[in-house]
Amino acid sequence: MTQLQAALNGAITPEMRVVAAKEGLEPEILRQGVARGRIVIPKNVRRDFSAEGIGAGLRTKVNANIGTSGVQGSLAVELEKLDVAVKAGAHSIMDLSTGRDLMATRRALLDHSPVMVGAVPLYAVAADLVDAGHGIESMTPDMLLDSIEAQCAEGIDYITVHCGVTRQAVARTHAQDRVAGIVSRGGALLAAWMERNNRENPLLEEFDRLLDIAFTYDVTLSLGDGLRPGAVCDATDAAQIQELLVIGELARRARNRGVQVMIEGPGHMPLNQIAGNVMLQKRICDEAPFYVLGPLTTDIAPGYDHITAAIGGAVAAAAGADFLCYVTPAEHLCLPDMEDVRQGVVSTLIAAHSGDIAKGIPGAIDRDRTMSACRKALDWEGMFTAALDPELPRRRWEENRAREGKTCTMCGKLCAMEAHNSLRPGCTSQHGAYPEHG
Repeated sequence: MTQLQAALNGAITPEMRVVAAKEGLEPEILRQGVARGRIVIPKNVRRDFSAEGIGAGLRTKVNANIGTSGVQGSLAVELEKLDVAVKAGAHSIMDLSTGRDLMATRRALLDHSPVMVGAVPLYAVAADLVDAGHGIESMTPDMLLDSIEAQCAEGIDYITVHCGVTRQAVARTHAQDRVAGIVSRGGALLAAWMERNNRENPLLEEFDRLLDIAFTYDVTLSLGDGLRPGAVCDATDAAQIQELLVIGELARRARNRGVQVMIEGPGHMPLNQIAGNVMLQKRICDEAPFYVLGPLTTDIAPGYDHITAAIGGAVAAAAGADFLCYVTPAEHLCLPDMEDVRQGVVSTLIAAHSGDIAKGIPGAIDRDRTMSACRKALDWEGMFTAALDPELPRRRWEENRAREGKTCTMCGKLCAMEAHNSLRPGCTSQHGAYPEHG
């Protein structure tokens, strides 16, 4: 029985109780959200880890993409990246490997990960074909669906499937003369397959078989935006919207089958279009959880795209996006290293938390209140504990602390906090301790 099927039957699963406890909600409230399709709990029946919920009324979650490429990367390095991402606070990792020994890589990541794991099954099929000297046009629908089933059987918790990339929608990208064309790897591969075989998307034509696989293992379908804008100039065009309309219909079919589903979104997008896109997705897809990459609000900041994505991610989360995929400083440049992964997770957590404050998620602002109270009291240990990334502020403080007293080197003896505190002699700052700070 899937989480969705259980919720529709009025049952509260152990996973629902775990998520409810993490979110500070009554389990029944959580069950109702799952039953309505507004919340998903991606957890394959073959995996055992502490579940997380994604969706309305819950904290915005963060995913970190890792994985080898065909020209760089090793399993040992990717396992280390997984550890870095989880330590930094990621709620999920996605294995986007396209290098050799994909099955061994995937299984090792599944065995090692204490958080949910996602994948794009099409990549494994395409990589195997390339290794054998064949093009994507050699793929058969059975190859793709068999690989999806095998990966789900191994334990993948959610899969990105670009079911909405239709021949008609692809034609719109050409008719509109998109600046960046199709930037989704999965979307581009499927578009090439359809053109060279003169056939419709196999994921669309075989959608019922896909649902049967997802139902068997309770794998959450992440309906991918294969035609997402990869340039701010391409945002909210006809191809993107047409794909979204198809995805909305498929999401309803998935829920009717008892399969959990979330929706993926852009991409690159001007700041003033983000909130409208979130509202549009929620409307068309019946409030299904929304999973966005960024969005990146400008195209001219290579090396700093974790910042452009955090700006867009904060706006998206505030508008109702539920799941943010990190972007690292290496985006558009190279495979990320350990520091890229850490910075990507932390910057995306900042965006997610900022959105949660704006959405009024219960308890979201408590940590900020604690931080501010600790700053007022010049309680440095309290500040480090309340910080999203305790190691960086602690290191900077220790390296640059004032020679005497509790002030920092920014203000020294002209510290505003110390001056204000002196106005009320004998009065100590009252602040609630952050849970980890007694």
